[in-house]
Amino acid sequence: MVGAVRDPRYTHAPVKTIVAPLEGNKVKLSVEVDEEEFDKAITAAYRKIAREVRIPGFRPGKAPRKVLEKRLGTQIGREQALNDALPEYYARAIIENDVDAIDAPQIDITSGAEEGPVSFEAVVEVRPKVQVPGYEGLRVTIPRPEVGDDEVDAQIDRMREVQATFADVDRPAQDGDAVVVDITGTLDGEAQDGLTADDYSYTVGSGAITPEVDEHLRGAKAGDILEFAATHPDPNEERELRFRILVKQVREKVLPELTDEWVAENSEFETVEALRDSIRERALSVRKLQAQAALREAVGTELAKLVTDEVPEALVNHELSHRAQDFAMRLQAQGLTPEQWLQITGKSSDELTAELREAAEVSAKVDLALRAVADAEGLECTEEDLEAELSGVAERVGEPVERVRSEFERGGNLSAVRSDVRKRKALDWLLERVEIVDEDGQPIDRDELELTSPSESSGEGDDETDTNETESDPT
Repeated sequence: MVGAVRDPRYTHAPVKTIVAPLEGNKVKLSVEVDEEEFDKAITAAYRKIAREVRIPGFRPGKAPRKVLEKRLGTQIGREQALNDALPEYYARAIIENDVDAIDAPQIDITSGAEEGPVSFEAVVEVRPKVQVPGYEGLRVTIPRPEVGDDEVDAQIDRMREVQATFADVDRPAQDGDAVVVDITGTLDGEAQDGLTADDYSYTVGSGAITPEVDEHLRGAKAGDILEFAATHPDPNEERELRFRILVKQVREKVLPELTDEWVAENSEFETVEALRDSIRERALSVRKLQAQAALREAVGTELAKLVTDEVPEALVNHELSHRAQDFAMRLQAQGLTPEQWLQITGKSSDELTAELREAAEVSAKVDLALRAVADAEGLECTEEDLEAELSGVAERVGEPVERVRSEFERGGNLSAVRSDVRKRKALDWLLERVEIVDEDGQPIDRDELELTSPSESSGEGDDETDTNETESDPT
C-alpha cells in the first residue's frame, strides 16, 4: 500500500509511504521525505534553536539560519529537525494510510541522517481483527423491570416516618424502637467522650455506636441494666470498650394513619391510590432504565466471551490507564483519595489493580468484537452519520461544527469517530436481536423495557433512585 501524505501548505507530494504487514500483528511503514520538504523542517529547527542560544548582535530568536549554521554547524539543525519532524511525518503517514496503530512505534532512520532526503521505517502494532462466531444467537439474563407492592409500601412508609411519633410500650425493645438510656462507655476504666450520656434516645438496630450495643438492647425492657464488652469503633484501637446501659424507656414508632386526607395534606395527590400509582410508575421508570443499562452491559459481557484471540497488551494497558484515571476522578469528586478508599473497602492496591485490569481486558475484547460485528454486517459510518456525530459534539462544547471537524481532522481523530459510530451501530444491531430472559429463564419482551410516558422518564419521586446505577458502557 502506497500513500502520498499531503501537507495543505504545499502542492507537491513531499512524503511517500509504503505499508507492509509483518508477523505478530504489526506493520512496517517505510517513509520517504524529499530533500526540499525536509529542508523546511531544518529551517524550523534553526528557528527553535535561535530561541535557545545567544548570538552576539541578534535578539533571542532572530538569528538567521545561515549565521547559526556558521557558528554551530549544520549537523545540529539536522539532528533537531529529525527529532522534531519524524513524529509528525509518522503521524501523517498513519492518518493517510488509515493504519490503526495501538502502540508507540519503533522508528529507525534508514538514510538521510547526515544529508539529502530522509527515509525511515516505523514498526508498530495495529489493532487485530477477530472472529466472533455465534454473535447472532446471543442470550442474556437481566433483572425483570417490575415494582412490587412491598416497594411501594416502603416508599410511602418513608414519607410517613417524617411525621412519626413515639409512644411508650411495656414490652422488650426491637429494631426500630427508640430507647431512652443512660449510657457509659469506658476504656481502661475512663469514661469516653461521645460514648457517655444521660437520657439518650437511641434507635435500636441503627448501628450508630457498635454492633454489640444493638445486640444487647434487642429484647431489653425498661429498668434493665446492661453491662458488656465491645470492640472500639476506631479500627486502629485494639483495646476493648466496656459499656453500662440503663434502659429507662422503650418507645414504639407510630406512623400517621394512611388516609386520603393525609395524602392530600402531604403530597401533590388527592388519594392514596393516586399516590401509590405515581410511586409505582416512577419506580418502574428507574427499573426500566436500569434494565436497559444491564442489557447493554450483558450484551457486551456475552460478546466478549466469543473472543478467543489473545488481546494485545497495548490495548489492555490503554484501557487500564483510562479506567484508573476515571476511578481516581470519581474518588476525587467524592472527596476521597485512593488510599482512603482502600482503607474503607479493606482492599489492597494489588486487588484493586487486578479488578481494573480484568475489566480492561473485557472492555478491550468488546471493542474488538463490536468492530467484528460491524464488519460482518456491513455497518458503516456514512457522511450523514459523521455529520450528526460532529454536530452533537459541537452542540455540547458550544462551537461551530466546522471548527469541531477541523479540530478532529487536525488531530487525526476522524477515523476514531467513525469507528465509534460503527461500534454503536453494531451494539444497536445486537440489542435488536439478542434473546432476553430474566433470572428464572423466562423471556422478557422488549416492550417491557420501554418508557411509556413523559412522567416515567423523569425518574422523580423515588428515593431509592441512584443515577449511577443506570450508567453502563459495554466497551
